[in-house]
Amino acid sequence: MKILLLSDTHSYIDDRILEYASQADEVWHAGDIGDLKVTDEISKLTRLRAVYGNIDGTEARKEFPLNNRFQIEGVEVWITHIGGYPGKYSPAVREEITKNPPKIFISGHSHILKVMPDKKLNLIHMNPGACGIYGFHQIRTMLRFEINAGKIENLEVIELGKR
Repeated sequence: MKILLLSDTHSYIDDRILEYASQADEVWHAGDIGDLKVTDEISKLTRLRAVYGNIDGTEARKEFPLNNRFQIEGVEVWITHIGGYPGKYSPAVREEITKNPPKIFISGHSHILKVMPDKKLNLIHMNPGACGIYGFHQIRTMLRFEINAGKIENLEVIELGKR
């Protein structure tokens, strides 16, 4: 299962993002979608799982959940926009993640690409950074990886250039 993970598009979509999306079995969007043209374009190419973020309006909040928790290829995944990271989880997720940790915990929001293990909870945290052109990040980034029989493999950072 080939996954493309992105976040913080802030209404921006381009041919490079769509090219990577077309190569994925699924695209996961960790919020701050902006205009739903972004998710509409991705959905034309492959399966999309997404959550809404703090900048998203009523339409995105009607279409996508705040939290998306699911099983895929034997791996439990939790995607939310504002989730924090190991040692600094947001108050909104801290209790649940401690009681019932997923194998992969994904958040966006910070525009800072981060992949790190939480050895205490036995999970991996992923934040793909931001692939849009708005925000303080300098380089637009996404993550690509595979899930095979319960294992995360071939993780790579995709740099899309300067915002």
